[in-house]
Order: sequence, then structure tokens, then C-alpha cells
Amino acid sequence: MDVSMLFLHFPDLTEEQKRQFTLLADLYKDWNMKINVVSRKDIDELYLRHVLHSLAIAKVHQFLPGSSVIDVGTGGGFPGVPLAILFPETHFTLVDAIGKKIKVVDGVVAGLGLKNVTTINDRVETVKGKFDFIVSRAVAAMPTFVHWTKGIIKKESLHERKNGILYLKGGDLSEELQGYRTVELFNVSDYFDYEFFETKKIVYLPLKYRG
Repeated sequence: MDVSMLFLHFPDLTEEQKRQFTLLADLYKDWNMKINVVSRKDIDELYLRHVLHSLAIAKVHQFLPGSSVIDVGTGGGFPGVPLAILFPETHFTLVDAIGKKIKVVDGVVAGLGLKNVTTINDRVETVKGKFDFIVSRAVAAMPTFVHWTKGIIKKESLHERKNGILYLKGGDLSEELQGYRTVELFNVSDYFDYEFFETKKIVYLPLKYRG
């Protein structure tokens, strides 16, 4: 899959967003040669396995201007970087405990000229501030993830959907989600018809504010 297929799935992109998405592949290939954060196979399938997968969140939820999102365990910048391109009026904080990964993210963000991204090289438990939404891609089972992110959700909701977690996860999730009555699941394959997404889901879990 190349970047033109991405544009078909998101036909309302501005010229600047198209430029940034097009630039992504070269930036990641360049950085990946210095610091390996994406497997060789995944680099060749960057737009499918990383960019489009990240943007599946946008098919379920549109972040409003002025809202704030934290990407926990961002790794090489997914889903945070593609979402930051798509929602330039939303502020994204990308957190990872591994310094070399944040170094790559910083390089990519600078190369794209993104002004709505902050990076933090630390564990999420140390992060100060509160956010409208938490996004992430399969860094832990949901009970563990909820524990890590306790207390960082804002009280007031800007969006119709209550503040909470939007989580990209694959496989059978019934066991780890059985304790959450308010959870909603969305199949990525409902939005993108590629074999890669057959078992992939977006998990939405509203979170109560804890002062």
C-alpha cells in the first residue's frame, strides 16, 4: 500500500497534510537506519501497518480543536504522529519510557514541522496534567493500562463521547475486557478492507474523572 491509497481513505486532507503524510515514509526509513524502531517488514508496509492502523481511531472519533490527547507507549510515534497530522488543532503528548524511541519521534516531528506535539521520555505515571483522551496501541492488557493511566483524564468533556481511552488492540479481548461494562468495540475491518486488519479492533473505554 502506498500513500495514494491513504488519500483515498481520507479524501478531505489539505495539501499540507498530504505533504506530511507523503514525507513520513522517507523520514522513518532514514531514522530507522540509525535507530531501529520499526521492523524491516513493517517499514516496507508503513502506510498500512502503522499509519492507516493509527488513523483507524479517527474513523471512530474526531478530536475537536483545543482538545488534548496523550499517546501512552508511543514507540516510534504510533498512533500519535499520524493523528497529529490529521488533527492539527488538537495537542498531542507522546510518551515512552525508552529514550531512543522518543529520539526518533522528535526527529520525525521536526522533519514534518508539527507544532502540536510534545514528547516525554518517561513512564506515564510521572506525567503531570490531564487530557481529554488517552490513545495507545497494544502496550498492555486493559486492566494494567487503566492502572497506569489513572488520574490523567479531564473532568469536563469537550466531545459528545465521554473522555476516556481509545485503544488499538488485536485478537480475542473477551477475557481482559470482561470487567468493563461500558466498553465499546469497533472492528478496524469495517473501515479498511485489508487482510491485515481482520482481527484488529478499536477499544473505547470511558473513564471517570479522579480529582
